[in-house]
Amino acid sequence: MSNLSVHLKKVRLEHNYTQRQVADGIGIAEQAYQRYEYGRTVPSALVLIALADFFNVSLDYLVGRSDDPTRH
Repeated sequence: MSNLSVHLKKVRLEHNYTQRQVADGIGIAEQAYQRYEYGRTVPSALVLIALADFFNVSLDYLVGRSDDPTRH
């Protein structure tokens, strides 16, 4: 699994969200979100931004460039 996949699942579970809740929250299909979390596809920059905003974490954290989820 990629860092992105690991971090997506980690923050989703920390917030007690289902995959459907995340997908609905950012306006994508549940299957699309599942593909990101399972590492089958990589989201676009716009989707990455939406995910970071939804989870209130930094983009660097989501993509594995930082271990600190705090937004600066």
